[in-house]
Amino acid sequence: MIKQSILSIAVASSLLLTGCQTTHQAAQSSEKKQTFQSVVTTPVDFGGENITLEQAMAHPDWLGRQPQSAFWAADSKTIVFNRKQQGSELRDTFSVEVGATNAKSNPNQVLLSQLHTMGSHDAIYSNDGKYQAYTFEGNIFLKTIATGAITQLTHSSERESSLQFLLSGELAYRIDNTLYKINLATGRTQEIVKLHLSDKPADVKEPSTYIAKEQHKLIEFVALQHKNKLDKQTRAEQLKQQNSTLADNQIYLGKGKQLFEISLSPKGDKLVAVIGDKRSWRDEGDIMPNYVSQDGHIESVPARRKVADAKSHSSEVIFIDLLAQSQTTLAYDTLPGFDEDVLASVKEENAAREGKTYESKKQARDINLLQQRGSDAVQWNSTGEQVALMLEAWDNKDRWIATIDFEGQKLVSQHRLHDDAWINYAHNDFGWFNNSDTLYYLSEQSGYSHIYTKPLQGKAKQLTKGQYVVSDLTLSKDDNHIYFKANVEHPGLYEIYRVSTQTGQREQLTNLDGMTDYSLSPDETKLLLTHSKIMMPQELYVSSVAPNAAATRLTNTVSEAFLNKKLIAPKIVAVPSSHGDQPVYAKVYYPADYVEGETGKKRKAVIFNHGAGYLQNSHMGWSVYFREFMFHSLLASEGYVVMDMDYRASKGYGRDWRTAIYRHMGKPEVEDLADGVKWMVDNANVDQQAVGTYGGSYGGFMTFMALFTQPDLFKAGAAIRPVTDWAYYNRGYTSNILNHPDVDPIAYERSSPIYFAEGLKNELLINAPMLDDNVFFQDVVRLVQRLIELEKTGFETAIYPVEPHGFRQPSSWLDEYRRIHKLFKENL
Repeated sequence: MIKQSILSIAVASSLLLTGCQTTHQAAQSSEKKQTFQSVVTTPVDFGGENITLEQAMAHPDWLGRQPQSAFWAADSKTIVFNRKQQGSELRDTFSVEVGATNAKSNPNQVLLSQLHTMGSHDAIYSNDGKYQAYTFEGNIFLKTIATGAITQLTHSSERESSLQFLLSGELAYRIDNTLYKINLATGRTQEIVKLHLSDKPADVKEPSTYIAKEQHKLIEFVALQHKNKLDKQTRAEQLKQQNSTLADNQIYLGKGKQLFEISLSPKGDKLVAVIGDKRSWRDEGDIMPNYVSQDGHIESVPARRKVADAKSHSSEVIFIDLLAQSQTTLAYDTLPGFDEDVLASVKEENAAREGKTYESKKQARDINLLQQRGSDAVQWNSTGEQVALMLEAWDNKDRWIATIDFEGQKLVSQHRLHDDAWINYAHNDFGWFNNSDTLYYLSEQSGYSHIYTKPLQGKAKQLTKGQYVVSDLTLSKDDNHIYFKANVEHPGLYEIYRVSTQTGQREQLTNLDGMTDYSLSPDETKLLLTHSKIMMPQELYVSSVAPNAAATRLTNTVSEAFLNKKLIAPKIVAVPSSHGDQPVYAKVYYPADYVEGETGKKRKAVIFNHGAGYLQNSHMGWSVYFREFMFHSLLASEGYVVMDMDYRASKGYGRDWRTAIYRHMGKPEVEDLADGVKWMVDNANVDQQAVGTYGGSYGGFMTFMALFTQPDLFKAGAAIRPVTDWAYYNRGYTSNILNHPDVDPIAYERSSPIYFAEGLKNELLINAPMLDDNVFFQDVVRLVQRLIELEKTGFETAIYPVEPHGFRQPSSWLDEYRRIHKLFKENL
């Protein structure tokens, strides 16, 4: 059975590879001819069992429980990964040994008693390469790489974090707001600095007012208490001066403050701290009632603030000299554009609508540290002589990379990225070369995310160029190459590359045709690859670091049950846009009995709208919408043509595609859906009067906008966990695209479905989870009341009492998609 499974996977992978290549080549060819016609190839079917709705919506364990959170061990020969337990949310850990290009053994489960020996995905390495340090369950471990010997350095209930090897060879770490260092030779732990979010305690002073002086003169007890305090203060100062065993590293950052970042220099002599007024993402937020609680009572669950309630704020960058025990707050006035009125034209337009005049004026903008998951916003160079910070304006229009002039006590701008729409929250990787004072960073200034380098005192140089998107940078130890992920050959095809930092020459390292992520081994000789295809979930591979090196598969986790299901492979097509030169890429699921160029009885069709807005789904890898993928196969088996579009605002197509929705969400995307309907009518024998649409979250919002603003485009639509009024969504996402409601109400009114509800004409299904802390249930409640007041008919609402934004119960998934299936069956 095991051999048969491996053989089935190999055959399936081969077939899928062929299918993807055919589609990719067709898309490339069609794009050159500007006809955007896709060659329809025979769908790939794994087995003879038809997929059912019940199976498609079942718990995803049945797919095979794919590898997760994979990383390299310190020896560069072992790969560690997690895998979910069957029927449980617990994860087991596995390891597999690899050679230069191939696996030497099958993955073995790691015993719980040995988990602390495996290292970590965020392990760090000493400057001389002898040691690896990492945390396990909050404790610090040190591994000698040559021998594999492991030493546990801490054993406490505290959670140590932020490990860092100092130039002295000591290992620094953080507990709460205190930094420590360990001497690896002696094991001695020393406090580096303790940061207090309070004002410095006042010294005991002599009475200064008339009343205070009289009190001390007349009341003996008061005078005695004062003397005792003064004696205690004096003794403490004397002890500190005369006894070197005491720690004296207290820094006070101010009362009512919140600490956002602490970054210690490699020398251990300087510190950058970023603070701001104490606040929480739930401050001034709403509550979310939970009607199905553990104790049977209605539970009030705290929820986030709405964008309309968000208040502008700024952070303080504080430079701390630990040797002098001094601190300086650095001003932002050295950053170009720090006081520009970047929203002047928007404010003028909104004022004019109210019959008012807006006068532009310069005013200091609120600026904060730009914090991106997986990347530190404060980066020291290897010598500890330079530090760079990535900062962003609260209004979302500017990003700066700035260094600190320690002598001048000021910020020095090294790069400013301005965008009249908004700065991308992704593609902000940056850092220093290991052996020179040169910065490297990603920027969308050319229209696509690309790599740039800039010497501290020199001009920036662009290393990568072209109409593709670069992400996930890794600098080699010798500074000669930067590794990255990119979609060079096709917007939906991601491979791993490296570029020479000297010549700009690019090398393609993988050629797997799908979606590929990577991790460079500690010795920089191998790549750990996480790879998937349209029809195949992710598995782990390993390859050498060489152009187009062969990759060896390490895991085979896909289940026999999945391989036996007959699933229809979508084709990626380039749909011509009636609103621009760039086509709209889309997946198309053709019916199982479809014949290219067929005529006669017209087909019914469905367009799926992916969520998140800024997300790519028409790529050649396994989709996060795997349930929808199987649902689309089921629809196609029933004769539907199904399209899944990367409408404008989607990820992977450059800055202009991303920002096409600025200040008017819902209009460009629905225009693209209309082009999709036209394409299916012209190319897939679809009846224009028999097309439906559906989607969740942003896709639910799009369903509303399509049915409300172009009511004749779709005969029916299903909106899942949908946004109905953008003023009710969160600040981090919404203010990027629509600014703040107080500043730009025009953008919110023309982008929110609730303002267009009177346009509803055809059938609408609204599916809403009640415990949604992302898109509040309140969104649906307000829209339903609006539809009732408009005396609309033909809409239905289904509620899910125990579900958050992403459903958890298979029964909820099944109920939801049964309703969607019924909607299309009855109305198309």
